[in-house]
Amino acid sequence: MQLAQRLSSITEPQTIKMAKLSRELKAKGINIVDLSLGEPDFKTPEHICNAAIKAINDGFTKYPPVAGIPDLLEAISIKLKRDNNLEYAANEVIVSTGAKQSLANAVLCIVDPGDEVIIPTPFWVTYAAQVQIARGIVKYVNCGIENDFKITPQQLEAAINPKTKLFIFSSPCNPTGSVYSRDELAALVAVFKQHPQVSIISDEIYEYINYTGRHESIAQFDEIKDRVVIINGMSKGFAMTGWRLGYMAGPRELVQACEKFQGQITSGANSITQKASVTALLSDLAPTYKMVEAFRQRRDYVIPALTKMPGLKINNPEGAFYAFPDVSSFYGKSYGDHKIANAEEFSMFLLNEAHVATVCGNAFGEDNCIRLSFATSMTNLMEAMERIGNALSRLK
Repeated sequence: MQLAQRLSSITEPQTIKMAKLSRELKAKGINIVDLSLGEPDFKTPEHICNAAIKAINDGFTKYPPVAGIPDLLEAISIKLKRDNNLEYAANEVIVSTGAKQSLANAVLCIVDPGDEVIIPTPFWVTYAAQVQIARGIVKYVNCGIENDFKITPQQLEAAINPKTKLFIFSSPCNPTGSVYSRDELAALVAVFKQHPQVSIISDEIYEYINYTGRHESIAQFDEIKDRVVIINGMSKGFAMTGWRLGYMAGPRELVQACEKFQGQITSGANSITQKASVTALLSDLAPTYKMVEAFRQRRDYVIPALTKMPGLKINNPEGAFYAFPDVSSFYGKSYGDHKIANAEEFSMFLLNEAHVATVCGNAFGEDNCIRLSFATSMTNLMEAMERIGNALSRLK
């Protein structure tokens, strides 16, 4: 069978690859501490599960509307007003089978072949692949650790040209945990105002996992709101990764386009998940805040532990549940017959020698770093830090 050429432009996500390698070693009886996947280790709150059970018992098992059931669209609209002071009518929202599909819908409905898309690095692995599937041209802007991995207005201005059609970023950011303040977003908006052809996709899936206080969305700026596409979902803030529910809020014409597109791909998202998500969004958020506090405590252990390890350089993540240390000082060092030349080899060193699974930074556009998830128990994290420290001390 001859496969489509578009497959040559995309690769398996490194996050999934490292999880596979970790499982293979575990199957051989090796004790692996897995810090590779970004998945809350908490159960979905009971009241959300009960809402799903009720939906099943009520027979809510038929095809839902492509854009989402009316009460969920209304719940998302209420949430956006309540939490973000953003006005979006229900017909300016569409739900999909995960935030990844919401992103794909938006990219494929905006980007034409040859359009340029600016992506600040580090970035979540899927952004570039989706642009490439749309036959767009990715324009990376390197944002170093010295600037907390955030793009500056000067960098943004320098990257935009007449072919630029889209800008994609996340806050809080996966993989760096960086969070844009209102002032930082306002400075970017001042640039976007000068370039009305550029749309903005703001990935806000980690909105609730924010250690700075109130989440700031770039959609709050009225001057550019009609060009902003908000991506969010249920997976991170509600520990609902397997439920597969994401949503998009944006201009009505784009929402209509995504509904048309999605109607030919998956149709509506899971009906039971949609009912459970109504309950999640409109109920007490205490379980979410309790989970976030646990993540904060883990961060406050992991970051100082990594900072104490000679050779590592790291920012202090203000959101999400990742550490993203710069490990480049270890390039050129050896263990046994192996010499470390890049982040991928460093991650493999930790997997094979320390039995700790991480993800190499080149997957996110930054080859000097690796990503460690602290969405696991404190016991696991303490064991992982000890193993990593011991392994690093053996490098020559």
